Formats: sequence, structure tokens, C-alpha cells
Amino acid sequence: MSTGTSAGESLKRLWPFGLWLLAFYGVWLFLVIYYDDWSTVISHWPIALSMSFGSYIAGSTPMGGGTVGFPVLVLLFDMPGSLGRNFGLAVQSIGMVSASIYIFSSRRPLDWGLLKPALLGAFIGTPLGAAFIAPFIPDLWVKLTFAIVWCSFGIMHLVKMQELISAEGVSNRWRSWDRIIGLAVGLSGGIVASITGVGIDMLIYATLVLLYRADLKVAIPTSVVIMAFASVCGIASNVALSKINPGLYFLDPEVYANWLAAAPIVALGAPFGALVVNLISRKPTLLLVSLLCIGQFVWTVVQEGVTGYALTGAIAGVLAVNFMFHILYHLGHDEEAEFESSSTNASRIPVQVATDDVSS
Repeated sequence: MSTGTSAGESLKRLWPFGLWLLAFYGVWLFLVIYYDDWSTVISHWPIALSMSFGSYIAGSTPMGGGTVGFPVLVLLFDMPGSLGRNFGLAVQSIGMVSASIYIFSSRRPLDWGLLKPALLGAFIGTPLGAAFIAPFIPDLWVKLTFAIVWCSFGIMHLVKMQELISAEGVSNRWRSWDRIIGLAVGLSGGIVASITGVGIDMLIYATLVLLYRADLKVAIPTSVVIMAFASVCGIASNVALSKINPGLYFLDPEVYANWLAAAPIVALGAPFGALVVNLISRKPTLLLVSLLCIGQFVWTVVQEGVTGYALTGAIAGVLAVNFMFHILYHLGHDEEAEFESSSTNASRIPVQVATDDVSS
């Protein structure tokens, strides 16, 4: 009886998520029917199919759906990097928002101490990056920046996989630095997201698992929420800027066409990933995604014919990002060693503490 009651209460808590889905699919159907865009949806089925996998990855790992959408459009279909970036932001503004509403409704643990200042940083950094940095970066370097960020992430996961999976709770040592660290992550991650369409999720996730030694049950939902927020800020900024100066801030019509086809898929796919990640082992999914991250770097280098100084710079970028991860890991590892040698639990807090702001 208690199990049935508990399940019923869990379903009742999901009413905001159900209301969101009804609102979204209502608006989507209106757009398709009113503008007679069924042919657009059907003709763009490849990206919809790709995002069925991408949205699952978005909800179950610290990687936005653009992590799949970007290489599919840019590497497979030979589209400009700016189109891949804008599509990633647009589709994540549905998929990651959908997953976030599910996370809030189901009261998943979030690290609000780091998330709140990171949200502020993203609110500042993403529009600034969209206005003053992203339009002036050559297309090749947009592609390489994406490849470098996620190759570094893949390498970090392969090396530290077992430690990341086995972590429990959240370190309390760095709490006095939450505002500074969170703001820095939000600002820098927002700028990276304005260039590639993803990245801020990886930065906050890496900070949580390497520096704070956070449980993945906390780190992954937190990364989903920050990416959802940055995606909305990013695509809203890009749309507004394209109205002000269409020449400088060009927004390809194919972004909307691809979004129209993929949005109904990711609206359910990302929450599905957020659900499944708590039911199965994370290791196979993270292992697969890590290998894909490294593979897309090789693919980018080969397809774009990157050689000479550009190749040297790309490899140096991967090494630099991993060096940053290495520093975070050792700072967090020092805390872990201190905790293990202590006779008290004062240096760590349980996962449940992170849910206080969600359940209140």
C-alpha cells in the first residue's frame, strides 16, 4: 500500500511537467498547421532521427543535445559552424528545458550553492559572447573549439571514470567560494556556449565532480539546468541580434527548419534520459559518450584538413583544458584525502542537503 501511495504522490508532483508538454506540443502543432510546414518537418527527418539519440544523451549525461546536433549538421551535412551552434541552442531550449522541468518536478538533487551564481554568470556571459565574440570567430575555429572542448571532456572521463561513478555526497570544503567559483563558471561557460552552443554544462559538471567530489546524481541534473538556461539566453540573444543587424548576426533559416523537425523529439527524449539515468548504470553511457567525444575531434581534424599550426593549436587546446581539469582534480583530491583521514564527516555533506531548495 505504501509503495502505491508513494508512486501516486510522485506522479502528482509531475503535473508541471505534464502541463509543459501540453503547452509545447500545442504551440508546435499550431506552428506546423498554421504555416503548413508538414513538408519541412518530413524533409528534415535525418536531424530528428539524430536528435532522438542526442536528446537522450542530453538528459542522461552532462552534455547538451547540441553535442550530437552540432557534429551531425556541421560534419555529416557540411553545414557552417554557426548554424550548428544556433541549432544546438534552439533545440536545447526545448529539450534541456523539458528535462529541467522534469528534474524540478521530480525533486532531483541540485547543487544550488554553485548553480545560483552560475546562472547569474550565464545570464551575463552568454549574451556578451553572442554580441562581441561569436560573430568574429572564423568558422573553422568554431568547429575546432567545439571539438577541443568535448575531446577534453571525453579524455577526462576515460581517465577518471571509476572515481567519478563511485563518488557520494558533495564536498563542503569549497562552500565559502561558491559565489566566486559559480560566477566564474557561468561567465566563462556562457561565452563558450555562445560560440559552440554547448560547454557551460561540461564546465559546471567538471567543477562539481573534480573539485567538489560530487555524486553524479547531483552533478548531472545541475549541469542539465545550467545548459537549459544558457540555451534560452543564447538563442534569445541571437534572434534579437539578428533583428538588429542581420548582416553581422546572420541567423540561417535552416535553424528553424531543423528545430521544427527535432523539437517534438527532444521534448520527450531529454526527460527520458533524465529518468533512465537513475535506473541503469551510468558507466556504459558515459563510456560511449566519452569515446564519441574523442572520435568527433579526430573526425573534425580529418574532414576539415587541419594541419600545421592549426593542428598544433587544437592539440594544445585539448592539453590546456585537460590541464585545467587536472588542477581541479588535485584540489578536490586533496580534500578527499583530508576527509578520508579525518574521524568526522564535517568535510562533506550528504546528497539530500542539495535538495533543500528544490523541496522547499
